[in-house]
Amino acid sequence: MGQTPSSRLPSSSSSGGDDAGVDYTAALPDDILAVVFSSLPHSVRNSCSLVCRRWLAVDSRSRRRLSLHARATLLAAAPSLFHRFPAVSTLSLTSHRRTSADSIGDDALAAVALGCPNLTRIKLRGLHSITASGMAALGAACPKIRKLSVSSCAFGSKGVSAIINGYANLEELSIKRLRGLSEPITISTSSSLRSICLKELYNGQCFAPLLTSSSNLRVLKLFRCSGDWDPLLEEIAVKISGIIEIHLEKLQVSDRGLAALASCSYLEVLRLIKTPECTDAGLTALAGSCRLLRKIHIDGWKTNRIGDLGLIAIANKCLNLQELVLIGVNPTAVSLKLIATNCSNLERLALCGSETFGDAEISCIASKCSALRKLCIKGCPVSDHGMESLAIGCPKLVKVKVKKCRGVTTEFAEWLRASRGSVIVNFDTIRGNEVQDLSVSESGILENGGDEVVLVDHDRVVELPSGSNGRPSLWKARMSVVVGRHFIASAFRGWSLGSICPRNT
Repeated sequence: MGQTPSSRLPSSSSSGGDDAGVDYTAALPDDILAVVFSSLPHSVRNSCSLVCRRWLAVDSRSRRRLSLHARATLLAAAPSLFHRFPAVSTLSLTSHRRTSADSIGDDALAAVALGCPNLTRIKLRGLHSITASGMAALGAACPKIRKLSVSSCAFGSKGVSAIINGYANLEELSIKRLRGLSEPITISTSSSLRSICLKELYNGQCFAPLLTSSSNLRVLKLFRCSGDWDPLLEEIAVKISGIIEIHLEKLQVSDRGLAALASCSYLEVLRLIKTPECTDAGLTALAGSCRLLRKIHIDGWKTNRIGDLGLIAIANKCLNLQELVLIGVNPTAVSLKLIATNCSNLERLALCGSETFGDAEISCIASKCSALRKLCIKGCPVSDHGMESLAIGCPKLVKVKVKKCRGVTTEFAEWLRASRGSVIVNFDTIRGNEVQDLSVSESGILENGGDEVVLVDHDRVVELPSGSNGRPSLWKARMSVVVGRHFIASAFRGWSLGSICPRNT
């Protein structure tokens, strides 16, 4: 790979080798060469297409993905560009803030659609000039679109209505920061959507007709959308019982909404992130009916409204639990023992920013969780003494991650590595007055890479003093500390307190 044509290579006499002038890629069939190209990064693949005419032709015929700057000049370049890449099925059109005034309009979007009749996935970012007419034309020219992602566009409710009514095969829809949501979405045909993701919408209630009429809906994700969502969740739960994944983050939802979701008996994945009105009562009601839950992520935002009672209900009802992530939640050995005993399939466990997860709790996990494979502990009051139980517990353990736990030393981490050579130990410690970041991100995935289930956030964390009993006065501290920038940018527009995150000292 990467060789120049044989005519440009030095002769065997000058290089001293018998095969210095041989181009081994010439013997590769075009389809095999295309498979090799598909494994390369975009920058490397672009360079390879300039090596020779054959490589250029193979790359052009086999290119499936394109990412383009959506400037007005794309209108003139679209015919020749997509003539070169006829097999494109995934397309990203992005206009940055600095060039948003020069972004493409409906005419250019129609030209792109005509050049890519095989599109199945498309992303639109920052295209302020696109209207409902342009979105309708895109759907008419590309009937195979199954996945659509829209961010920072301005085609409003009419554009969404054109998408729902014109994209017959659409299965996944993601909308973020959409402008012009002044009226409810109009639905004239049955929706084929299986996944809906709404982020940072000022008037997200406009999507109520869509959410309640998507009978095939399986995944629902709501991030920082303003308004009271309890009534809508009740309606969704009544009309759509086949949902298997729900993600609620920084949303105005209470126990009323959680209790309504108990009707979704097929629910397998629940992510409840920074919803301070949700308590043990709502979680207990949901767990009582949703017994197929496999993954549960809870960020209690250190409000202490979700604790042992809710976790005990999960332990008693959700026996198929495989992954549990608790952030800003304070479980004790009482609930953790039940989870470890009843949930025999628990493979991944993460506890972050818990003030009650200490040596007794880690010993309980080590002795009871026989199926545990990955364990993450971050910012918890555990010590070397309690962590020693991992040397003989959890026989299937393959990875341990310990971050910012003041009681765990580097010497213990080295000892654990030596004691269990087959276990990967990822360890770091707090240096001086280092500020801990123990919150969950909007996406719910790792930033540091790897397979750990710990979650992190970009929000600024403020250090607060502890009370006499070792626990900070969390609610009073939260009322007195406000990170101004995040408060102003909050999508709740008056409801949310913004990013107020006390730190466990």
